[in-house]
Amino acid sequence: MAMMEISVLPVGTPTASLSSWVAGAVKLLEKEKDIKFELTPMGTVIVGETDRLLTLAGNMHRSAFTGGIKRVVTTIKIDERLDKSLTIEGKIRAVKEKL
Repeated sequence: MAMMEISVLPVGTPTASLSSWVAGAVKLLEKEKDIKFELTPMGTVIVGETDRLLTLAGNMHRSAFTGGIKRVVTTIKIDERLDKSLTIEGKIRAVKEKL
């Protein structure tokens, strides 16, 4: 299991606000019944198999083009461990325990 943080930024939007474009990308995740994700102020964290995450990232990236945007910059970070399962809550708990 892997964890991916993704941030999809359309360039050249009609206004400075990006929330409607972010919502379009997140709607794609809402359709995925077996994918766990969490929207954060600076990106979206998704948990799943690596190949599936990469496919979802591509779909999210392309979602802005369907709205007429001509350029999209997407940042992806992937954390994958083979020794234990990763969860969003587990990663947060591990840091809080050390505070």
